[in-house]
Amino acid sequence: MRSLLAGLPGALGSETVPLPAALGRTLAHDLAAPRPLPSFANSQMDGYAVRAADLSAGPVPVATLPVAPPIPAGAAAPPLPPGHAAPIMTGAMLPAGADTVVPIEAADPPAFPDFVGGGESYRTGTTVMLPASFTAGTYVRPAGSDLPAGETALSGGTRLRAAQLGLAAALGLDRLAVRRRPRALVLSTGDEVAAPGTELAPGQIHDANTTLLTASLAEAGWDTTTAGICADNAPAFEAALADALAAAPAGIDLVLTSGGISQGAYEVVRQALADHGIAFGSVAMQPGGPQGAGLLALPGTDPVPLLAFPGNPVSSFVSFEMFLRPVLCELLGAAPRPLVRAPLAVDLDKPAGKLQVRRGILEDGRFLPLGGPGSHLLHALAQATALALLPADPGHLDAGTDVSVLTMGDPQ
Repeated sequence: MRSLLAGLPGALGSETVPLPAALGRTLAHDLAAPRPLPSFANSQMDGYAVRAADLSAGPVPVATLPVAPPIPAGAAAPPLPPGHAAPIMTGAMLPAGADTVVPIEAADPPAFPDFVGGGESYRTGTTVMLPASFTAGTYVRPAGSDLPAGETALSGGTRLRAAQLGLAAALGLDRLAVRRRPRALVLSTGDEVAAPGTELAPGQIHDANTTLLTASLAEAGWDTTTAGICADNAPAFEAALADALAAAPAGIDLVLTSGGISQGAYEVVRQALADHGIAFGSVAMQPGGPQGAGLLALPGTDPVPLLAFPGNPVSSFVSFEMFLRPVLCELLGAAPRPLVRAPLAVDLDKPAGKLQVRRGILEDGRFLPLGGPGSHLLHALAQATALALLPADPGHLDAGTDVSVLTMGDPQ
């Protein structure tokens, strides 16, 4: 599966989008800082901007300095006159000539003169006493101390979250080049399957797989398109698939089907695609044994990777989580599901020789299964926040046995 999709990141290309639209997307290229951050030296504290040499110029431990005009945040700072102290606000530009900030609580008096921020004009003759113990650089944020200009701010392939977008905004950028979102074509099959919202004929069930798989792909950063539900007729299925591929305006990077790949008499996907580059087989996993994969080569269409998952909804979901999501995360820079070790809360029996994936929750640090192992039990899947990976052997696991558990929280 990894080899089928290995060329995907380079084939996607990029597009430039506004910052809000970049949330959750993948940065296309390394981003160099267009300017230093911060772009100018500024004060870390409300206090007085001074020269450290002026504080220790005399033999006394406290220096008495005349007060220069105040420096509010967002204003250009005039040069600091020699031997003066300028009231300065947090984030305000450090004036030329100053190299230190003495916080207001260390001053005597420990408050700014009345004219600072009060709307009155600057008055000469005001003095402040400051300790001589402050050294050059104290409470100063030098220009570029967070990020020098030209340095890599974000690496290509980074998944863009709030912190990354905040950094881009602080650098003055309102748009970012991101990888084009890959697009998958999702198809469900089966005469017994009907679309949600329609009435069921005798023997039919509503299609859960299309929703399960399109939502799972969306969580992983993909766009999707669907071709409805294909009947159990191999020529009709092949024609519908070719039409859907040709109709996709932005192209298709992956085809994902569900159903029609087992050993029954109406396995339409296997029948239609076995001669078009898709291999079918079975893996030692429950649920999700039947699988298909390959590079689809239909007449008149470009080759495209195709994965064929089983038709039972839980089997299809487990197949996605076990085989496809890890590869998509690796290729597109998304965080994988966290994998932890946890003891079983109860005894469990399972088929020997098969990895069994059980739905459940972590309760007090122990894995508690929900429902049974059946691949049709969607209610248990909807309640589950974890998947336990029970090893192929043995066939019985006692309560307290440590097992690997995939945790399913918010999308990564």
